[in-house]
Amino acid sequence: MLRVHNFSVSVDGYGAGAGQSPGDPLGAGGERLHDWMFRTRTGRRMLGEEGGSEGVDDEMVRAGETGIGATVMGRNMFGPVRGAWAPDESWTGWWGADPPFHHPVFVLTRHARPSVTMQGGTVFHFVTGGIEAALAQAVDAAGGLDVRLGGGVSTVQEFLRAGLVDQLHLAIVPVVLGRGERLFTDGLTDGYTCTRMAASDAATHMILTRS
Repeated sequence: MLRVHNFSVSVDGYGAGAGQSPGDPLGAGGERLHDWMFRTRTGRRMLGEEGGSEGVDDEMVRAGETGIGATVMGRNMFGPVRGAWAPDESWTGWWGADPPFHHPVFVLTRHARPSVTMQGGTVFHFVTGGIEAALAQAVDAAGGLDVRLGGGVSTVQEFLRAGLVDQLHLAIVPVVLGRGERLFTDGLTDGYTCTRMAASDAATHMILTRS
């Protein structure tokens, strides 16, 4: 199963703000989309911190980490580098030496690059053959577990258009961005049914499942 999990959008439908940059990877106001996640016990543990809330938000974060054997993500989620990779290939993602994945990650790119092994079991593989090739490699690497599809917005849209996403968890947060990258365009959710809805004071969670 290919799952999008813990994908946060504003109440006006944006998954990232305007003006994304290396210093502000989610654009103006975009970091607020994920505040709900890092208030939870599971989210704080992912950051090496203690405490945090329980309840439905924590349940959703845990569900997004359970049963996942590999991740596919767009190049923008991996890092801010555009075009050919830097000659020293020094950029290894936003997450430092020990990324939170702890399994194989397949990064969509037009520019080949050797795989990068990180601490904690994360290995980044760079796939130039498109979304179907990345998914096939991820399914093989997952060893019977599910594959998680990360961002960014355009990557999720591409997989939705191709009919490859089995389940989509949206966390709708009480933030208005006004502009940026809007997740849904006409027809992207055709064939999906809302199979669960739950809310906290920080986010409304919707699970959309392919019919």
